[in-house]
Amino acid sequence: MHRFALLARGAAARPGTARWSSAAEASAVHISEKTSREKILTLESMNPLVKALEYAVRGPIVLKAGEIEKELRKGIKKPFTEVIKANIGDAHAMGQRPITFLRQVVALCTYPNLLDSPSFPEDAKKRARRILQGCGGNSLGSYTASQGINCIREDVASYIERRDGGVPADPDNIYLTTGASDGITSILKILVSGGGKSRTGVMIPIPQYPLYSAAISDLDAIQVNYYLNEEKCWALDVNELRRALNEAKSYCNPKVLCIINPGNPTGQVQTRKCIEDVIHFAWEEKLFLLADEVYQDNVYSEGCQFHSFKKILYEMGPEYYNNVEIASFHSTSKGYMGECGYRGGYMEVINLHPEIKGQLVKLLSVRLCPPVSGQAAMDVVVNPPVPGEESYSQFIKEKESVLNNLAQKAKITEELLNKIPGVHCNPLQGAMYAFPQIFIPSKAIEEAKAHKMAPDMLYCMKLLEETGICAVPGSGFGQREGSYHFRITILPPLEKLKILLEKVKDFHIKFLEKYA
Repeated sequence: MHRFALLARGAAARPGTARWSSAAEASAVHISEKTSREKILTLESMNPLVKALEYAVRGPIVLKAGEIEKELRKGIKKPFTEVIKANIGDAHAMGQRPITFLRQVVALCTYPNLLDSPSFPEDAKKRARRILQGCGGNSLGSYTASQGINCIREDVASYIERRDGGVPADPDNIYLTTGASDGITSILKILVSGGGKSRTGVMIPIPQYPLYSAAISDLDAIQVNYYLNEEKCWALDVNELRRALNEAKSYCNPKVLCIINPGNPTGQVQTRKCIEDVIHFAWEEKLFLLADEVYQDNVYSEGCQFHSFKKILYEMGPEYYNNVEIASFHSTSKGYMGECGYRGGYMEVINLHPEIKGQLVKLLSVRLCPPVSGQAAMDVVVNPPVPGEESYSQFIKEKESVLNNLAQKAKITEELLNKIPGVHCNPLQGAMYAFPQIFIPSKAIEEAKAHKMAPDMLYCMKLLEETGICAVPGSGFGQREGSYHFRITILPPLEKLKILLEKVKDFHIKFLEKYA
């Protein structure tokens, strides 16, 4: 039977469908006669700010690494058997073991039936019960207040007071976040305003963590670069801050100063004197301070110590402490925890205008709340076992093991990189990366230009293709013109790290010979 007859017969059985069927049939014929319509969303029509955004640690090198991994799985022969993703500080992906107590508390919160199990220690159960009591319906699956669970914010405030030797902290100034990144982008979103020469300028260190340049680009703010001094172990010089600020005043309104301490990708730990100078500069120039302190537990070099900006601010006296606006950030992703996937974090904001506090909470309410499991993980970081509790001994043993291991790897990485001709690496005082300067011959620079890529991008791409090591070019973080770097994480297990560094050495020597 002909198709139209079938449609008509079906319509007779189902009154009212004939008109729809006829229209649909006509429409189908009409569509089939035309080519498919143009896409609404194209590279030309999309948001240009998103198109301009770059995020080097997950950029072209990582995409290429993914392609190579697929080829290896298909059995395609390479000069190596695996891709080592040294591009990102993902501790557990690199084999670091989770901290038992943290996972116990989160497991108990996730599945409260385990609270009756004798397999879990009482101090973990105590914390889990407290967190669950702060959740709607005693469930981790409920939304929380946009600012985060109240008892966890209280624990964060207590932690800050202990860390800073008694400097007071108010839970009302604490905002739990989806990792530190969420807090940084949120506070920047509130800070950015104006147009033309009055557009907000955001001062960031060069080299910087690409979250900052990406967020600034996304918000259509103005990036103001100040350079860290590589010759002085990536020290921050207030004279350089002043140079950058004064130059920027001709084309924007610089009102935000970002500091990363300990540094990423550079690994330096700021001295107390440096922090005092920066705070005085921010006070003098009326700048809003952002203190990225996610690596505060990762300090390795003798003579180096982490000082929080808030503590030094307080010790500088009421003229500073009551006036300088500052937001500081911490995270579950780094430190000894390495719990990147939980996306736990907090920011503390002090001296915020009372009306702006309401605006910040309103902004945060749009994303409802941070992941509640991440909030629970953050609570364990700020409320760990204490002496006398059942889990204290194992917790301290695991924590110190991770940090001692990282300190050992930082020292070995620095030593081995500095044995490579044409490579110089500053001491890795903190964080979890090396950012060595590399010599790239002029022939390689010319080849990179021919391929329309940065010379250290060419270097890292060839490093990946020939050794399987995925590193990030220094151009993705920013660097002084004419200098070239790459960043690798020190997180791989010690023996694998040594192999990685030996491969870098062999590659670099061959690279120099090829382009000599």
